[in-house]
Amino acid sequence: MIPAPAEAVKSIRSVAAEPRSSLLKKGEDAQMKKVLSLLLVGAMVIGVVGCGSASGELFSTAATREWSADDANHVFMDDEAIALAQSVAANGAEGAANMRAQAKAALDGCNAQRSSAGLGSMTWSDGLEQAAMVRAQEIVTTWSHTRPNGSDWWTVNSNLMYGENLAKGYSTADAAVAAWMASPTHKANVMDGGFKTCGIAIYEVGGTWYWAEEFGY
Repeated sequence: MIPAPAEAVKSIRSVAAEPRSSLLKKGEDAQMKKVLSLLLVGAMVIGVVGCGSASGELFSTAATREWSADDANHVFMDDEAIALAQSVAANGAEGAANMRAQAKAALDGCNAQRSSAGLGSMTWSDGLEQAAMVRAQEIVTTWSHTRPNGSDWWTVNSNLMYGENLAKGYSTADAAVAAWMASPTHKANVMDGGFKTCGIAIYEVGGTWYWAEEFGY
């Protein structure tokens, strides 16, 4: 609504009569709000970038396998896949030492979680590490607890493998462990007091790290 002439004049006189110091203060307040808004946006951007550095993905659920007396009569050992995985890992030696260090750091992180709950530590298993390397390479093309040939994940070495956690995209041990602990089924594997051994392997393709964590008794 357009104000009546008298009201408009009154409004103009009111602004004109306002002290100059008050007008300056309003201008300073507006400038300060603008600065604070820019700082807030900057902080949000930094937060997004920081979170992005730990971004990754877990397979929807972890996998477990119950031990039974029949296991001794039905042994699966994929020696060919294990040998091939070791050969592929050796050929991609650049960065391999760092990835193995991160894998062992991830076990340390898992054991720290177990210790805080009063559980014993899992020991590193070279056999499970070899199986984990097979699985880390397989999940690049088949993101599943089912192997590319259609068999179960534990058929790499049925003597040793009784639990499996998978992850991809995490570039540090801390990020991978945090993701596993945030998932009920993956956490259940980490915190299973029955598991005594563990092996973890990381395989890198195109800058993405693929993680396989294998558990045993």
